[in-house]
Amino acid sequence: MRIVDIIEKKKDKKELSDEEIQFWIDGVVDGSIKDYQTSALLMAIVLNGMNDRETTKLAHAMMKSGDVLDLSSIEGIKADKHSTGGVGDKTTLALSPMVASCGVKIAKMSGRALGHTGGTIDKLESIQGFRTDISQEDFIKQVREIGLALVGQSGHLVPADKKLYALRDVTATVDSIPLIASSIMSKKLASGSDTILLDVKYGEGAFMSTVSDARKLAETMIKIGKALGRNTMAIITDMNQPLGNTIGNALEVREAIETVRGHGAEDFKELCMGAGEIILVQAKVAKTKEEARSLLEDAINSGRAFEKLKEMVAYQKGNVNQIENPDLLPKAKYVSEIKSKEEGYLADIHALGLGLCAMKLGAGRKKKEDEINYAVGLDLKKKRGDFVKKGETLCLVHHDYPLEDDWLNDFYACFSYADKKIEKRPIIEEIIS
Repeated sequence: MRIVDIIEKKKDKKELSDEEIQFWIDGVVDGSIKDYQTSALLMAIVLNGMNDRETTKLAHAMMKSGDVLDLSSIEGIKADKHSTGGVGDKTTLALSPMVASCGVKIAKMSGRALGHTGGTIDKLESIQGFRTDISQEDFIKQVREIGLALVGQSGHLVPADKKLYALRDVTATVDSIPLIASSIMSKKLASGSDTILLDVKYGEGAFMSTVSDARKLAETMIKIGKALGRNTMAIITDMNQPLGNTIGNALEVREAIETVRGHGAEDFKELCMGAGEIILVQAKVAKTKEEARSLLEDAINSGRAFEKLKEMVAYQKGNVNQIENPDLLPKAKYVSEIKSKEEGYLADIHALGLGLCAMKLGAGRKKKEDEINYAVGLDLKKKRGDFVKKGETLCLVHHDYPLEDDWLNDFYACFSYADKKIEKRPIIEEIIS
């Protein structure tokens, strides 16, 4: 078998066999297939696609390219959740202790981010002392003992995906549903959970721009999960404005704490509750979404969800005092009120633009080696559909250096106004099972 023949076959819009896909992934991992050959095959896939069987095989081959966690020693159903990413997406930080306090085992590996703000791991590391680099043995032990662990992805998990993604990023081959779906699902499947909930976002601040594209990606990933024996569902969620009120690592941790205690932005709370309902039903802790919501509300109102969050932070050596008193989390040197220059109903809040504004403050990375400033970011005081008076506060900006005119101009360009009231959209557009 030769890689050049496989490239030629996909270039001619033909299906690849399971053996050909396995040969390719084996060669990617052991280095016998050159980067330029893989790049050619990736481009052929982008142009000509893959069917469901090919995509499932690609996900399976990548999953098997490294370690696959065995969580069978942990009693009960183990659940995982994945978001395709967005601006202000701190869902894992609040949702995980909420569902874990209802009896679901959450064994989640998360990543860092190269972009407008940090990933889940960066946000967690804004908590003093919090350890995300624990061994697989300690990870399993923690889930077994307290039902919840949020850790960094193992370096031995899905090495094929790491190599492929590095090439896709520099060869304009990221934008392909078979490649996106197999990349995401290979990691989720290798993490060993029994159930998977996918939060597929659409809109300006998301990877998929339309509901239709998000649905196609979700359906492809669900097919992979089910073909490989995992209970997989998806929600399609709106990312045409930032999720919740905050953008920035410590600020998002603070908002997650507020949400676990029953406060916080309505859109963020509703996403956590809606996702939590599905996870509890998937894990057979509840029979219906109504029963699941009742369990989640009781976990929040009784304080059990908050106690579970503190238990996880303590177990992973984080400073629990910062959870009990979020004012102890990292703080920026300055907090500036940014006031509206116009009056009217907020028609659009451009999520991506605000994410880039946060990155320029230091909340995210332009390059992989960049360090994140945990303290800086944005705290929005108005959301889409709200009426804003001229001179009213739009946002509190947490920053360490004076705000320049160019930055302020970019910030103001993220807001547009209308004379008539704008209908607020539901945060969860669709549930796919």
